[in-house]
Amino acid sequence: MAKEPVSKTTASLWSRRDFIGRMGWGMFHAFSGLTLLGFLRSAFPRVLFVPPTAFKAGMPSDFTIGEVSEKFKKEYRTWIIRTEEGFYALFAKCTHLGCTPRWLQAENKFKCPCHGSGFFKTGINFEGPAPRPLERFRVSLAEDGQLVVDSGVKYLYEKGDWGKPGAFLSLKA
Repeated sequence: MAKEPVSKTTASLWSRRDFIGRMGWGMFHAFSGLTLLGFLRSAFPRVLFVPPTAFKAGMPSDFTIGEVSEKFKKEYRTWIIRTEEGFYALFAKCTHLGCTPRWLQAENKFKCPCHGSGFFKTGINFEGPAPRPLERFRVSLAEDGQLVVDSGVKYLYEKGDWGKPGAFLSLKA
């Protein structure tokens, strides 16, 4: 008995050698495509457009002695406090887990709504789980006489930074 010739319709269209060859060329083209994408991506560098850290807060006469200004709390997360001796700016971020404390004028303290940490008007912690006082930002005067707060420069109480220039702006009323 003679065997019938195998037609291409009944047998597979590709041999094992054809399949492996096509897989090799496919991987080569995929690698080449990824390399080309990487090259094109390098033509557009990753640039972060970070807003400036310093902002003008207004004239010193705009602030009342003994008051905590919450004018910049939402936009810059900053409180500006004026005393009889001058100004300081506190970072409105709890040192426990980063919540934004509230200024309670009647109790003369900052109180964190998340876990109950309490801070005096100076920023010193006195209750709750906060491990350290609030941070201060640099305060200075611009050439036009306005207060400038720079959130890029922080002063930590526990490192003794609050006594450094910039942590407090001496300015008599």
